[in-house]
Amino acid sequence: MRARPQVCQALLFALALQTNVCYGIKWLALSKTPAALALNQTQHCKQLEGLVSAQVQLCRSNLELMHTIVHAAREVMKACRRAFADMRWNCSSIELAPNYLLDLERGTRESAFVYALSAAAISHAIARACTSGDLPGCSCGPVPGEPPGPGNRWGGCADNLSYGLLMGAKFSDAPMKVKKTGSQANKLMRLHNSEVGRQALRASLEMKCKCHGVSGSCSIRTCWKGLQELRDVAADLKTRYLSATKVVHRPMGTRKHLVPKDLDIRPVKDSELVYLQSSPDFCMKNEKAVQQDVTWQ
Repeated sequence: MRARPQVCQALLFALALQTNVCYGIKWLALSKTPAALALNQTQHCKQLEGLVSAQVQLCRSNLELMHTIVHAAREVMKACRRAFADMRWNCSSIELAPNYLLDLERGTRESAFVYALSAAAISHAIARACTSGDLPGCSCGPVPGEPPGPGNRWGGCADNLSYGLLMGAKFSDAPMKVKKTGSQANKLMRLHNSEVGRQALRASLEMKCKCHGVSGSCSIRTCWKGLQELRDVAADLKTRYLSATKVVHRPMGTRKHLVPKDLDIRPVKDSELVYLQSSPDFCMKNEKAVQQDVTWQ
């Protein structure tokens, strides 16, 4: 009886290999990068799994970022599994990177979540690495222009969100900007959801403060802008996942756009996750799959 779910996974795995359109999050295979790979020479970039040529070039020109990006890939795995630990779809298939099953290979709401979380995570990791001094190309974020409020003063080291967003988007969006990689509808969906992830990250930037004063009186507080933990961003994105909008790719004016399938009188909102294909019923047994003579590895 226990073999049947494995057979079902086997069929999905085989079909996923045939479709081979999920270029955008194959870089999450960096989570499996061996510790023995130093990543201190440009030729190491070719040894990294799951990268498209544009990402390999970015690796060569920004080699100092790669340890942070590897860390981001590992954080995506943990944050996704944690966010969906209480649900039937528990994000376990993300660990098959770079060869996904159809839940992530196609334009489902599950893939929408993973694209958004991946985009947020890489920018989050880079912004934090700037703050900790791990990256030579950046430092603390800028001091805000507005006053911090009575009894507060700006100080400390803010997370460098602007640099994180810039470099994170360059890397995570690169696969969707390669020509001849999947349909235009899928590209638009994945780019949109990636931007939703970065928007959620921007929304997580908050004022953090540390008290100063005699005997803990907190007469004055030093404050800075810091990002919430990635698990908090993942929780925000899970809420958006639960209310994601199914879309279709149809002409609006002179170009095709993604529009809500059941309410196509309005454009897609910048804040909502979107998907093109309905998810499989993760609670139903697939009779066709269990009849297939397939061995899952």
